[in-house]
Amino acid sequence: MLEAGLRWFLESGITGAEGGVARYHFSDRGENARVSTEITGYAVSSLLDLFARTGDAGAREGALRSARFLSRIAWDEQLQAMPFEWTGNGTPPEHATYFFDNGIIARALLRAWRLTGSDEFLTTAQACGRSMQRDFVNHEDIHPILDLPAKTPRARDARWSRNSDCYQMKSALAWLELAEAGDASGLPHFERALERSLRTHTAFPDGEPGPRTMDRLHAYGYFLEALLARADEPEVRAALAEGLALAGRRLREWRGEFERSDVPAQLLRVRLWAAQLGAVALDRHSAAEEAAWTARYQTSGSKNVDGSFCFGSRCGELLPFANPVSTAFALQALALHEDHRAGRELPPWRALV
Repeated sequence: MLEAGLRWFLESGITGAEGGVARYHFSDRGENARVSTEITGYAVSSLLDLFARTGDAGAREGALRSARFLSRIAWDEQLQAMPFEWTGNGTPPEHATYFFDNGIIARALLRAWRLTGSDEFLTTAQACGRSMQRDFVNHEDIHPILDLPAKTPRARDARWSRNSDCYQMKSALAWLELAEAGDASGLPHFERALERSLRTHTAFPDGEPGPRTMDRLHAYGYFLEALLARADEPEVRAALAEGLALAGRRLREWRGEFERSDVPAQLLRVRLWAAQLGAVALDRHSAAEEAAWTARYQTSGSKNVDGSFCFGSRCGELLPFANPVSTAFALQALALHEDHRAGRELPPWRALV
């Protein structure tokens, strides 16, 4: 499973020659979406996770090539901003920067820095962290999206990605990891974001009607993942237990109509790490179900999709998207589940992709 997923990242064409990774591959028409800086960050973290597990030199080199793309090509030195997308001609159709993307990218670059000691990765991670503080934080919360070049906040709407809700906590983890690397200036912002999220998180999964709940569960998984960083605190442990129960119910209610493959993978990761941390006892039956549901989405076939994980399904029919995020989350979740089944200690939660 891991070898097939790694081969897809390295050989399918989802990663471009410059190191940028496409948002997904349209398997029904054989072409890639545009390069996403966020997705490239996830690919860096996933490939380094695979390298840690397999020792495959190709995984290491692929990760570092994509990390160099983020630090040397994608980062806009003049604007001091990480653009949402990248195009070879320099004119992205949506000229914006997202708070969430910056955090994912900073965490990926920090992981590359810890492996290599290369200052360029640390420098760009720190620049992303400063942008998160300087450009996005306001007196009430965090601006989710800024339009470039002016860095003006984009109007919010009902969509989860257009609001500043509990899901932003996963990217706020970058402030914790930057503090470990010597820059603690983001810690107060992390604490305020955590306090807001703990007050409001239970309303988030049901914030949009019907099957859109599944998309919200994907975002809610980000919040639960971030709680692992504070799993020794009683209030956080209570939120983890409540959140896992709520998300598990909603997944089972909606998956017959619409299921994202990353949702069971995210819940599985949180269950396993929360149990190892002594925060929430493992529901073994739910974990086994979520592992089986995740595994069914790995695809075989042509080079463009072989080894990838499909984005999801509607009424049991697979959707025509080979998805890097689904692949990254699923590979890690299933590897962790196998660790658990074999009685091996899981890696620390900081390995979270």
